[in-house]
Amino acid sequence: MHAEQYVLFTKNVGPHLAMDEVALSADELYTIVTNKDAHGRKGSLVAMVKGTKSEDIIKILKLIHKWQREQVVEVTVDLSPTMMLIAREAFPKAEIVNDRFHVQQLVTEALTAIRLECKREAQDVENATKMLCKEIGVEYKPFVCINGDTLKQLFARSNRLIMKNRSKWTATQEQRAELLFRYSPRMEMVYGLSQGLTAIFNNCKEVNTALEALDKWTQKVINSGEEALISVVDTIKANLDTIVNYFEFRSTNASAESFNAKVKIFRAQLKGVRDIPFFIYRLTKLFA
Repeated sequence: MHAEQYVLFTKNVGPHLAMDEVALSADELYTIVTNKDAHGRKGSLVAMVKGTKSEDIIKILKLIHKWQREQVVEVTVDLSPTMMLIAREAFPKAEIVNDRFHVQQLVTEALTAIRLECKREAQDVENATKMLCKEIGVEYKPFVCINGDTLKQLFARSNRLIMKNRSKWTATQEQRAELLFRYSPRMEMVYGLSQGLTAIFNNCKEVNTALEALDKWTQKVINSGEEALISVVDTIKANLDTIVNYFEFRSTNASAESFNAKVKIFRAQLKGVRDIPFFIYRLTKLFA
């Protein structure tokens, strides 16, 4: 029995595959390959291999007939160098597409880091003002915006709104955003940069247009001097050839993420995984 180590369903190999990893328990990661054309239903599961070591995954995937592997035209992954290596070795004629949402997630994380930095700076100013008031014997009265937020609260409560497009803001978020950008031009700038990248993914319809737009966007980021965002630019440059494939295939790793979500829900319903081989068997009955 090798079910705990891997399961493989060569009949489910299709031209469009997705690759991701999922945790069956706290310490057990599995790499999963799914057929995107099955849309998360029967026939979705191509392979499920214990671990994330590229050599182990490649060895199992190469059990699929070479002619079948060469029929794969596209594999979507999540910016993982390991996943990209596996895809190149196992499916040599396929184009690798790095998921746009993982690229955007890097920007979201950078935006959050900058917001928290601004919040800490506001806290430092507040603490220094309190100390000064105490030294000179004056009652401390915090600055309060017209919506009732202190500056520290303004940054703390803006987490959700800076993750959305302006068109999706509520009336309360619109007011808070106007105040946030009034008192922090830095946040207005980085929010604009994050939305600029989203607009490129949404609006560019072909590779050359996307490359030109990305080049202009990366230059704006570099000019901003924001290290957290410049780090994202470095990642984009390092993976540009696979990121721009999105604009040709318009593919994401959403199917793999959806499949993983189903696995997690199934795991939660069973209140954890005690018998991994049996759990994998049940997954294969549903999705293989």
